[in-house]
Amino acid sequence: MNLKTVMVVLGTISSLSFAGAGGAQAADALRVRGTVVSFEPTLLTVKTRQGDTSAIKLKAGWKISGVANASAKDIKQGDFLGIASVSKADGGSGALEVVVFPAALKGTGEGDRPWDLQPNSRMTNGTVADVTDISGRSVTLTYDNGRTKKISIPDTTPVVTFAPATPADLKPGATVFVTAEREANGTLSSGRVVVGNNGVVPPM
Repeated sequence: MNLKTVMVVLGTISSLSFAGAGGAQAADALRVRGTVVSFEPTLLTVKTRQGDTSAIKLKAGWKISGVANASAKDIKQGDFLGIASVSKADGGSGALEVVVFPAALKGTGEGDRPWDLQPNSRMTNGTVADVTDISGRSVTLTYDNGRTKKISIPDTTPVVTFAPATPADLKPGATVFVTAEREANGTLSSGRVVVGNNGVVPPM
C-alpha cells in the first residue's frame, strides 16, 4: 500500500471501533448504515436500513474510503483483523464480516467490544495468532496484552479490506457506513465515511 492510499484510509479506520474512545464520546456516537439519498459538499443524507432518513453534517477535512474484496484463504498469522461476530449455539463465535487492515494500520482499535451489526454481536480487532482449517477456516485473534478469541469464518462471510474512494462515489443509492456523533443541538456530524464502490459494499 502506497502512502497516498494509507492517507486515504487512515481517517476512516476508526469507523470500525471505539477502543480508544472515552465513555461520553462513545455514548454520543452512533453508526449509520444505509444508502445515499443526496450529497452536498458538507451534508450527506442517508436512508438507513431501518427506513428513516439521517442528515449528517460532514466536518471540515472529512475523509472517505471504499472497500475491496479480500479472501479468508489469504489470511495468515500476523495479519491484523477486525471481525464482527456472534456467539454460536454450539459454543465459540462465528464471523458476520471480516475487515483485513493494511499492515501500516496494524493495531488500530485493538480490543473486543459490543457491536450493533446484529443483536448480541461483538467487534474484535486483533492480531492473528493462529489459523486452522478444520471444519472450515477459523482464526485465533490476540488483543489487549494476551487475551485471545477464536472465531470461525463461514465460507459465505464477507471479507474486505480498505480501498481508495472519492466524494464522487457518494452517488444516490450508494451503500455507506458512517460513524456519526450526536451534537448538543441533536444534529449528526461525522469526519469519516466508508462507501461501497466498484461493486463492493461495506459489510460492517
